Amino acid sequence: MTAAAAHASAQVAAQAAVPAVLPAPPPAAHRLAELYVDRRAIARNVRHFAHATGTPVMAVVKADGFGHGDVAEIALANGATWVGVATIPEAMRLRERGIAAPMLSWLNPVDADWEDAIGAGIDVAVTSFEQLYAVASAAERAGGTARLHLHLDIGMSREGAPAESWSALCVAAAALETAGRVRVVGIMGHLSSAETPASRQNDVERLRFVNGVRVAHRRGLTPSELHLAATAGALHRPDSRFTLSRVGAGLYGIDPAGIAALTPALTLTAPVAHLRRVAANTGIGYGHDHTTARATTLAVLPIGYGDGLPRAAQEHAQVAIRGRRYPIVGRISMDQVVVDVGNDAVELGDIAVLMGPGTRHEPTMRDWAEWSGTIEHEIVTRLGVRNSRVLRSYDERWAR
Repeated sequence: MTAAAAHASAQVAAQAAVPAVLPAPPPAAHRLAELYVDRRAIARNVRHFAHATGTPVMAVVKADGFGHGDVAEIALANGATWVGVATIPEAMRLRERGIAAPMLSWLNPVDADWEDAIGAGIDVAVTSFEQLYAVASAAERAGGTARLHLHLDIGMSREGAPAESWSALCVAAAALETAGRVRVVGIMGHLSSAETPASRQNDVERLRFVNGVRVAHRRGLTPSELHLAATAGALHRPDSRFTLSRVGAGLYGIDPAGIAALTPALTLTAPVAHLRRVAANTGIGYGHDHTTARATTLAVLPIGYGDGLPRAAQEHAQVAIRGRRYPIVGRISMDQVVVDVGNDAVELGDIAVLMGPGTRHEPTMRDWAEWSGTIEHEIVTRLGVRNSRVLRSYDERWAR
């Protein structure tokens, strides 16, 4: 056979070895992580607080709704009457979405956009003379009256006016109120130890708040809103509720005291993107912090610390696949984790549930907080950097 004939024969053989139809890729193996937000859980939690506290509820949706996204409308539709945020830009974004409910922003620098807040009817917290006069000047420029909540520090040594300047701050605010620059509509404080309901510190700080309100009244102020209780106080310290309860973590299923049976609203999933069989004594990931004790199957999930998973959890963390728990092994990388699924029948495209309410044997945000040595608040607010957020429950994912 000539060289040309041999080449032609090889080409025919190679073409014959290629199937006419290539096999379809495994289902869902290309998908990235998804973060499901259960609207029903948030609604249920809001209704619980409205009923349990007997006060109006301020839905605190700062930090992108504690990582849950645009949930203010859900809270307002289910019993909340106020909205609370940290900064004026957060408040302005809500106003731009058409949310007209009473709104408070309480953590702003002296040179904040006070005029924007005044023009949009946003209440602001004031903690110092500098802030008070900056807001009053902005009100004069805007031709309006600023609505203020004077913030008293009762024990956090954080934001809030210190006790030694409180009386003078009230006098200054009353003078500006007489001049028509401001209107003091609220007094607020924040308990330092509400997650320990029986702590005597709560009694001390409540008394400081009550005394601060008395001082304000004696200086001529008549605020209609008195709010001290946040989630833990609203749940477990009825004496801290006053006229309004600020509920943040509780909306999303977190009780800082770990007592109340609230409903977690987040479910975090990722598909099995890669499977491989390995022998015993196989090192996994950077540094080979983990080596396999036996022959096993490793599943790779396309999610990592770049998506908000805490690396501090990597020696303890687990996921659920098909209703069974499996350990994350090796280090949590920026974009991926490795899961040891043993000899179980896990397939490409299977959905791993990293975090959820715990109803499908999956880990909860409390589990992740314990594995990481932190609090649930930090876990949920760090998620969603790259995950596609779906405003429905995981159980609704196939609903049409």
